[in-house]
Parts: sequence; structure tokens; C-alpha cells
Amino acid sequence: MRQTRPAVLLIALLLAAVIPWTSPAPASAALPAEVPARSTVPGIRHVFVINLENKGFGTTFGPSSKAPYLSRTLRQRGALLSQYYGTAHHSLPNYIAQISGQAPNPQTQSDCPVYTRFTGTGSVAPGQAVGHGCVYPTRVRTVADQLAAKHLSWRGYMEDMGRGCRHPALGSRDTTQKARKGDQYAARHNPFVYFASVTSKASCAGRDVSLSHLAKNLQSVRTTRNLSYISPNLCNDGHDAPCVDGRPGGLVSANRWLKRWVPRILDSPAFRRDGLLVVTFDEAESGDASACCGNQVGPNSARPGITGPGGGRVGAVLVSRFITPGSTSTRPYNHYSLLRTVEDAFGLGHLGYAQTARSFGSDVFGG
Repeated sequence: MRQTRPAVLLIALLLAAVIPWTSPAPASAALPAEVPARSTVPGIRHVFVINLENKGFGTTFGPSSKAPYLSRTLRQRGALLSQYYGTAHHSLPNYIAQISGQAPNPQTQSDCPVYTRFTGTGSVAPGQAVGHGCVYPTRVRTVADQLAAKHLSWRGYMEDMGRGCRHPALGSRDTTQKARKGDQYAARHNPFVYFASVTSKASCAGRDVSLSHLAKNLQSVRTTRNLSYISPNLCNDGHDAPCVDGRPGGLVSANRWLKRWVPRILDSPAFRRDGLLVVTFDEAESGDASACCGNQVGPNSARPGITGPGGGRVGAVLVSRFITPGSTSTRPYNHYSLLRTVEDAFGLGHLGYAQTARSFGSDVFGG
């Protein structure tokens, strides 16, 4: 044994010389994303995501639905995901999940009535920032950051927002929590403004814009962004009923809004060539905190759904030339699945809980 020790020591020194030593990433380092696995997502290059508000599957897609354009007309043009779930309650953590894979914390679960900075203490797998607060630091990335890094385009379209990248000042109260006549924008339905990686850049004002820009952008493939993320205002997304302007709100107003805007998307050159439209809801009614797909508890909140594990069963309708019209998928999916599908479509890594989620598969893309 004494004769072999010098040889062992020599080998160890040689290995140390050629293999760099790395220390654990500091808390300020970017959270890692996995290399994407082989995907069943076909040749989609333009994705349109529309989020509506606070309706369970039975309310929207049941026989007495007040949204016949969504539950019948649009459903017949694409696929119904009958087991699609929100990931949390209330609104904000669901939107955040869709673009970053981050699980909720107590502040985002309360919809961040005060626009506070996220205070972190590090990170844990899979890609979760540990801490509390509303505006995540630049190290916490979003799908917007991923797309920009790959020289792909994105835009958030927020109805009634007015000036681009509109959000409260840090530490101030969010005055968009309730609708006002002429201004029914809700910052909590605009997830991009909760990430410093987006808001700290001058480009935010040109990428996170009012819905009024969408019609012009749809006119050609060149002007249509690879990802268009669309939030109607507090009346047209079905949140308020009745609305401050006297309209009925709920699914009635949401249905009218869809009938106006969805045909513009479906008739656009980019959608016809290689597009995917996703229409879903952030969460079900507050009485449904069910979940699917092994929806995991994050490091910052013991119950993502406040009273249960998730945001409830909401359903989703997907339309694309790669999807068989009138089809139905009963496979469970959630908002993390949506993020992973978007990432797979563009060959991106997987952020946060998208790493452990399942992409929409051949059960959806059967066309």
C-alpha cells in the first residue's frame, strides 16, 4: 500500500490540473435551465396565448355555457384539453407560472397589492427562487428572456394598458387592482412586469404593449411576433361581472371579445402558416383548488392553491393546422405544461417547473 500512495497522489494532482474546480453558484447567479428533451411539438413558429379569468371547466364548457363561441365554435376548430389545470390561486401566480415556471409565494398568491421587490435567499431545484415578494431579480429568467437570447421575438398585448410596460413604482400600492371607467387594465394579469429581467431594459416599453398594437402586427408574417401573449381587460377576460362601464362581464363579455379578436388571429398569415392558438383560464373558481400532473409545492408556499394543491380544472382550447379539428385530449396538463410546450416549439431550455412538466403531445398534435 505504501508503494502505491505516490502514484495515487500523482494521478490526483494531474486530474486537478485538467479538471476545473467549480464552487456552488452564488445566490445572485442565473437559475439554470435544462437542455430540452426531444419534443412532439411540430413545426410551430408563432404561438398566441389568450388568458381568461376565474372559470372552472364545467362553467365554461358545460351544456349551459355562456361562452358558445369558445365552448362550441372554436372547440370544433381545434382540440379541447378537458383535463387542463391552473397551478395556483389567485390570479398572479398562474400568469407567472406560464412564463417562468416559478411556483407561488405568499405575496404573489395575494396578487401583490403592494408592488414589492422579491427578496431571495438562494435557489433550489428545479430552478426555483427561494424568498418572498413580487418583482423577481434579473437572475430569474422568463420565456421572454429565452426568446430574446435566441433572437426570436415576443410581445405582451395588454388591453387598456396605455403606455408600454406599465406597472406600479417599487414599494407602492397597485392601483390597478380594481377597474375604473376607461381603464380596466390589471397589472397582475401582465406577468412580464414582475420580472426585473424584462422591466429593467429599455426594450420593455416596446415589447410589453397595449392590445391596440395587435391588429397591425398581425398583418404580415414579418411583423407577427413568435410569441404573442394576450390579456384582455378586467371586463373582457370575464373577471368582473358586471363591469364598471355597465357591460355584463363574465363569460358573456369574454365570449364577445373572443368573437372579435380570435378571427383576426386565425386569419393572419403567420397563424395560417405555422401558428398555434391557446385559449385558457388562469384559475377556476375559488372553491376548486384541485391540481394535476404532480403539481409540486414550491419552496415559498406550502399550498399553491391556498386551500389545496392547485388552481383547479379550467380546460383549454388549442387551434392549429397541426391539430385535428373537433378532437379532445383527456391527458392531464397545466400551466407548466404550456410553458414547456412553448419552449419546445422554439428549441429553448426549460425553466422552473417546466423542467418536470409534460409538453402537449401527440394526443393534441394529431393533425
